[in-house]
Amino acid sequence: MTFYKKHAPNFRNHSRERSDMSFLEGMKLLDKESEVPEREWIREIEKIKKFGLEPAESIEDKSDISCFQRGELPHWSGINTMIKSTFLEDIRKVGQYDVAFVGVPFDIGTTYRTGTRFGPEAMRRISSLYGTYNFDMGIDLRESLICCDVGDIFCPANITKSHDQISKGITHILSANTMPMIMGGDHSIGYPCVRGIAECVEGNVGIIHLDRHIDTQEKDMDEIMHTCPWFHATNVPNCPPVNLVQLGIGGWQVPRSGIRTGKSRGSTVLTIDDIENLGIEKTTEIALEVAWKNANAVYLSFDIDSIDCGFAPGTGWPESGGFLPREALAILKGVAKEGVVAMEVVEVSPPYDISDITSLLGVRAMVDVLATMVKYNRIGGKIKNFSDN
Repeated sequence: MTFYKKHAPNFRNHSRERSDMSFLEGMKLLDKESEVPEREWIREIEKIKKFGLEPAESIEDKSDISCFQRGELPHWSGINTMIKSTFLEDIRKVGQYDVAFVGVPFDIGTTYRTGTRFGPEAMRRISSLYGTYNFDMGIDLRESLICCDVGDIFCPANITKSHDQISKGITHILSANTMPMIMGGDHSIGYPCVRGIAECVEGNVGIIHLDRHIDTQEKDMDEIMHTCPWFHATNVPNCPPVNLVQLGIGGWQVPRSGIRTGKSRGSTVLTIDDIENLGIEKTTEIALEVAWKNANAVYLSFDIDSIDCGFAPGTGWPESGGFLPREALAILKGVAKEGVVAMEVVEVSPPYDISDITSLLGVRAMVDVLATMVKYNRIGGKIKNFSDN
């Protein structure tokens, strides 16, 4: 007897009807794709053909191939902007867009390993791996949002001057009614980013912060370093410390002076053990309750070192015992359901990364947040009036 005839299918009852699989989320999402429009994809194809020259005669499928690359494909080439978004040279036109990706290549505020100045470059490069459609949510960012990449904020070799530059840049973007998606950079940029956001918000701003480190010292080595952003951000008049909630704090890199500050100011801290015991849904509920209490906007800060360093080695202060990537992404999406005014991904340090996995996680966090906000109608609306001519 041939060995494979002993395998299971020959002993199953093939006469019974196949089970109904329509209840599976995956099966529902197969149907959902057909409901997503392709208007912007068609528009991109027209742009490719207009600006990239016709391909060589030997190319058989000329539908989305030009002689010079002007679109998303192929993923490994082209000019690296975030998810191949339009590069916006004239920053005065940023108000035409729903979202502006902005790099902050600053790491003078690091207290151990430098390298996060290369974070924006690395995230842009690896973002070309992604398309614009998310299967899990049935959302196509190309069809839902007008996104641009405004490049990097110029950060001089001085902490205070760089922070002033950052605040001005973020204020400019948000004051144009465009959402800043910020790629750091070390975590000291949290302070000037929040300061810039606060200028544009009528009322209070809450902060939801994922990290292994508490980052509430007043100074470190006599400067405002990446251990200090939330001490100074919560000194901004409309960013009260009672609206600061910190998720994942713990380990051997939490300075006692920062702990005392958090306690005295009334901010809320949840450890990884708290989150494991409460579960993701309850944790997210607590974070939203604290951050949104009497606030009109919430700022989302995702420090990549909040992730267990086995999954995110490319960072300056790695720490074991943090979030699993899936846990952090679930919290970020849970927060995004109610909307965030801006988001930062910080402490991605490519010199210590392996196969770009840390940079890719930073990208994934940002696009998941945007897709969630689209899904729950927290952003969008400019696409129908947009023209890039």
